[in-house]
Amino acid sequence: MKHSTIELATRISRALITASNHSIPPRTWTPVLEQTLHGIGCRNSLNSALVSRVIDPFLIHHHSLALGFFDWASQQPGFTHTSLSYQSILKSLSISRQLTAIDRLMKQIKSLKIQLIGSVYRSVIASYIAGQKPLHAFSVYMDVIALHKSLVYDIGDDTHNSLLGCLSSAGNLGHAHQVFDEMLSRGVRLSTLGFGVFLWRYCGTVELDKTLKLVDDVKRQDRGVNGSIVALLVVHGLCSASRVHEAMYVLDVLRRMDCKPDFMAYRVVAEALRANGDVANVEQVLKMKRKLGVAPRSSDYRDFIFQLISERLICEAKDLGEVIVTGNFPIEDDVLNTLIGSVSSEDPCSALMFFKFLIAKERFPTLLTFSNLGRNLCKHGHYDELIEVSNILSAKEYFVNIERYNVMVSFFCKAGKVREAYQLLQEMKKKGLGPDISSYNYVMEACCKEDMIRPAKRLWDEMFANGCEPNLMTYNILITKFLDVGQVKEAHTLLCHMLERGLRPDATTYDLLIKGFCQEDQLETAIEVFKKAFEQDLEIAKTILEKFIVYLCKKGQFVATSDLVHDYTSTNGKSKSNMILLNEVRAELLLSLSSSSKPQMVLEMIQVIDNHVVSKNSSQR
Repeated sequence: MKHSTIELATRISRALITASNHSIPPRTWTPVLEQTLHGIGCRNSLNSALVSRVIDPFLIHHHSLALGFFDWASQQPGFTHTSLSYQSILKSLSISRQLTAIDRLMKQIKSLKIQLIGSVYRSVIASYIAGQKPLHAFSVYMDVIALHKSLVYDIGDDTHNSLLGCLSSAGNLGHAHQVFDEMLSRGVRLSTLGFGVFLWRYCGTVELDKTLKLVDDVKRQDRGVNGSIVALLVVHGLCSASRVHEAMYVLDVLRRMDCKPDFMAYRVVAEALRANGDVANVEQVLKMKRKLGVAPRSSDYRDFIFQLISERLICEAKDLGEVIVTGNFPIEDDVLNTLIGSVSSEDPCSALMFFKFLIAKERFPTLLTFSNLGRNLCKHGHYDELIEVSNILSAKEYFVNIERYNVMVSFFCKAGKVREAYQLLQEMKKKGLGPDISSYNYVMEACCKEDMIRPAKRLWDEMFANGCEPNLMTYNILITKFLDVGQVKEAHTLLCHMLERGLRPDATTYDLLIKGFCQEDQLETAIEVFKKAFEQDLEIAKTILEKFIVYLCKKGQFVATSDLVHDYTSTNGKSKSNMILLNEVRAELLLSLSSSSKPQMVLEMIQVIDNHVVSKNSSQR
């Protein structure tokens, strides 16, 4: 690449990153960045190689800037994207899983008949798989085959197996079979995860001889697939499809195919026969287990479950975990913790089973697992189960420090179980474990959300009686609630209380109070609060000034607004940042002009701001 192209790409990327630091949120594309590009004067040098170089490597982890620059380039006269620029932008979007944007670009590529390199197709397919869009991933895969079959090798073994597994899990067995056939015919290595999940979901839908043929095809090529795990998945799939006697028959067939069933496979079949009332065959299977079965290798299943979870195949991980737990087979604590945390996101009740099994082993969940379980029980509305978890842990003396207690308190509060949360505070006091300010804040906030103002006030008094000092969050919680119910006097008292105790309010505190006073038409008090913010911290004052002016204008207090602007600029000077702030206020006022009941006054306010800006510009000449 030409040295000048590298220098220009570096200059463009730095300018975009610097300018986007002022965006909200930072590093996102805005129309202002187009002006930045025009200022650089790069349009005459624009080509696909330059666009590619700007995006990769400089904007590769800033997908919004990368896509904005890519789209801006598309709009420039005489410019056309090539495979180079498409490859760079797709690489960036795949890293951040911007699936909607990827969809749009892949349609363009297909219509333009542009061919990409194999590694980019691999990234796009992997991104779709991670985003739980297996059909989109399959569509891209088939496009790769249609373009040039040699590109299939660039997709890689791992991505092939991920695609095979996720298609099978989603029930897209026809598509999964197509991928399997391609892998088999082209010598792509099949893993226990890819082949296992495919066979697991496939075997219950076809004749048994077709399933066995697939196993034979794979074993003959010595693919290194774990035979015992495959055997378990096959019999589990058959039993789930109510084909129990076939599952019983296939145990011996698989053993002879070097897929030796372990004790778990025999138990799955025995339990399915027991559920059908077939006692005679239950005994026969148990005899086979004692004579022919092998002990399951917990390390193999450990690795397999972790692989399933890493591929977001949570249902499969849950089903396999249930086989292990219900049969009381060996399973490590870290596997159980991972199952609890992952499965709870989709099936909290099943996660609770793993949790109880862990407790029965006289083990405790990690704090992270406990947090994930509690969060997901709340998310799915399983509040009774949340109480059950608390009771189980309490009975086992789990709560031995403030950190563990606070996790439970926070989830009770999130679930609206204020009484239970408060009872934990009392339990903490009896044990001499606090509560600390975080404990009180959780319960205080829950009381306010449930409109329990009196209990919140009593908790405030109790907190001081126990020698626990409030922090900024405590004050903001109560100030917010007092203002919500129109108790502005109490909110103002809290502000004074903060200042007396040497606690500095933040921008949120001041903004809440100013808005509340404006709504109650207590403008003098609002201005007094703003002055306190101004005296405390100029940056905080600048942060809330724009909102304060808008509040005043909405109330029609244009004289007060004019005085405020004058006092602020006179005291704080007419710096560049202040002029930017005034221009932002001006833009807000223009937006409100059409809906205002006093448009003439709004226009006059805009004129006041313009006069300050003009005065600033004149002073610089």
